[in-house]
Amino acid sequence: MTGIGIILGSTRPHRKGPQVARWVLDIASRRDDADFELIDLCEHPLPHLAEPVPPMFGPSVHSHTRAWAERVAPFDGFVIVTPEYNQSAPSVLKNAIDHVYAEWADKAVGFVSYGVHGGVCAASQLRQLCGTLGMAAVGPQAAISLHTDFENHTDFTPGDRPTAALDKMLDQVVAWSSALAPLRRPATDTIDAEGTDHDDAERIPVTR
Repeated sequence: MTGIGIILGSTRPHRKGPQVARWVLDIASRRDDADFELIDLCEHPLPHLAEPVPPMFGPSVHSHTRAWAERVAPFDGFVIVTPEYNQSAPSVLKNAIDHVYAEWADKAVGFVSYGVHGGVCAASQLRQLCGTLGMAAVGPQAAISLHTDFENHTDFTPGDRPTAALDKMLDQVVAWSSALAPLRRPATDTIDAEGTDHDDAERIPVTR
């Protein structure tokens, strides 16, 4: 079955993201065409990107990056839940995306954004980033207003509009994740201990 990861892209204390992400997971879990799982960046702390080589050129030397790669690699697509900070996506989310490369390629992605104006600027920036990484960003997105979709600006009370938008977005994320499956190669490959791919060399498994 198609697997979709729901990435919660905020790590701030007293963040509103968990309410939104749980809502996404609750609605998504009622579907029978994919399996959905929450990925909370608070559970995957990553330092500021300090890889000796760009992630596109091979496996990381750092255990935290390898662990993050192993977490996201099995999924066929993603839903990113993001707040908007100063008309931009959170730096912790950008940092997490930048830490790996091959694990994102040829996978679909949809966006659930929230903010004063629905978080649309954050989602727009993420669309460009994900496109650069070879992801297929679907058109529909759920944009949630802090003014109208949160009671007293604290308790998430989504209405019919964001719920309908979420359903439409999930339809396309699942469909595109399935359609892109032939393009995805396994996240693991083999290279020799010198970093060269030779049939007669000693071969070790790596995560790309």
